[in-house]
Amino acid sequence: MSGHSKWSTIKRQKGAADAKRGQLFTKLAREIIVAAKHGGSDTDTNFRLRLAVQRARDNNMPLDNIERAIKRGTGEGHEGVILLETTYEGYGPGGTAILIQALTDNKNRTVSEVRNVFVRNGSNMGDAGCVSWIFESKGVISVEAENVDSEELALLAIDAGADDVKVEDSSVEIYTAPEDFESTRKALEENNVKIDSAEVTMVPKNLVALDEKKAIQTLKFLEKLEDLDDIQHVYTNADFPDEALANYE
Repeated sequence: MSGHSKWSTIKRQKGAADAKRGQLFTKLAREIIVAAKHGGSDTDTNFRLRLAVQRARDNNMPLDNIERAIKRGTGEGHEGVILLETTYEGYGPGGTAILIQALTDNKNRTVSEVRNVFVRNGSNMGDAGCVSWIFESKGVISVEAENVDSEELALLAIDAGADDVKVEDSSVEIYTAPEDFESTRKALEENNVKIDSAEVTMVPKNLVALDEKKAIQTLKFLEKLEDLDDIQHVYTNADFPDEALANYE
């Protein structure tokens, strides 16, 4: 699971730049629109919308933008375009698994753009289901390890419903089933635990270790996929060595 931790850290560091050019807010709004469209505007009954709104708040998206996106999803606001959910799968450098989730108004355009990134980076798209079995949906809550009693935190998290707790060099990662994510997060906050990030995401069941050259190649490849306008999330089971992360940053 450390692969998830390292790639997530890279994406969080990149998030500030994304927000400046509006790309991150656009992707967050799309998630809210689709969630509201399928489950309604009530965050108490619409779990997917609740998560989308929380993620938007975690990334400092203005409340007006959030409310406007919800109204678009429920048909109260400007109709706009119809967004379709689609998933792409393939293999990256070193045989790593790549799982991509997209929201698009034109599947032909999106698949063409995704395939082009794969080809230009010496990688291959695969058939549906070729790598999705490697990933499972999990709630992931990251807490800064400094000034935190890891054992005490682990006991608190497990009592609140967490499945597993991993201690990394600079953070503690808490894993939950999707349905236990909110209760675990709430329990931590009520105990004054400062949460660095929290999301329901796709976590790999196994990792593929990469050498420094392949790791940097993979990081560049993933970033190019993330930069595509229609791509919402990119997941991998690559395990990046610390030297590659340092050089990439």
